[in-house]
Amino acid sequence: MKSVPKTVERILELIDGAKTICVVGHVRPDGDCVGSQLGLALALEGAGKEVTVWNQDPMPDKLRFLDPDRRLARPKAGQKFDLVIATDCASAERLGRVGEHIGERGCLVNIDHHASNTRYGDVNWISPREPSTGELIFDLCGWAGWKITQPIADCLFAAISTDTGSFQYPSVVPETLHTAAELVERGADLGHICQEIYQSFPLTRVRLLRHVYSTFRLIHDGRTAYFWLKRANYARAGADIEESEGLIDHIRAIEGVQVAVVFEEADAELTRISLRSKTDAVNVSDIAALFGGGGHKAAAGARVQGKPLSAQRRVLGAVKRALAGKPLK
Repeated sequence: MKSVPKTVERILELIDGAKTICVVGHVRPDGDCVGSQLGLALALEGAGKEVTVWNQDPMPDKLRFLDPDRRLARPKAGQKFDLVIATDCASAERLGRVGEHIGERGCLVNIDHHASNTRYGDVNWISPREPSTGELIFDLCGWAGWKITQPIADCLFAAISTDTGSFQYPSVVPETLHTAAELVERGADLGHICQEIYQSFPLTRVRLLRHVYSTFRLIHDGRTAYFWLKRANYARAGADIEESEGLIDHIRAIEGVQVAVVFEEADAELTRISLRSKTDAVNVSDIAALFGGGGHKAAAGARVQGKPLSAQRRVLGAVKRALAGKPLK
């Protein structure tokens, strides 16, 4: 077992002294966010704590199997907590409306693996070396001596698997695979998890995928691929926004593509972007940072102000400069 970092010792002290704890995550939660939140919440409940799990946005349908007791809920006004723990959330802004409801608390602990984390907590445990926050929660359970039950193992395995592209991303290190193996040994149902997350897509998502394949564009000598998702596209497919998760990987997988970009209409003057890189030469977190976003070297995102075509031009211009090895600013 690794030695306990001083920051983690402080976190365990805070947990030990707390009775009521709220575990919060980021807007539009993904597998690492939800898996880390629920895995930590279950472990804390096992340690005798009174735990609330909050997120601004609802649980994605494909991850509902991780939360049969419906612990994850929308934030409510007027509640007080001895301790709030944010998992997998790189900035206070990413908490969304949850941030408005956690003012009545003791300390705010920030546990995350994003290098772009703004260290907004009172105590911050940020470890960019780990490909997922789920691995940090696994280590925390070990250091605390909390039993990892089968439901906890399911949550943490799902967290790690989804944030590593099912262990395909270059961020994966040997410890990641060791942790995943330990979780399977402790009861994580690998077959069930993979079926729910990767093999149970609704027809509406397939319709979105048809849109992707019929509209994506290749530029920069085939090194950049991008597509748009607008409200009308979701409406025609009958799909929810959450069903766009992972669509970017389909254009990222094209031979010769080094950077993939998704532009998603938020409103007339705001565009969400997601970026993926397959080359060490392009750090998409640096590109996202130009627009107030962040993430990882190979996966990042941001919200770009301005009209859609202006946003597209600015973002693709930054990608072109990065591919050419030129300064981004």
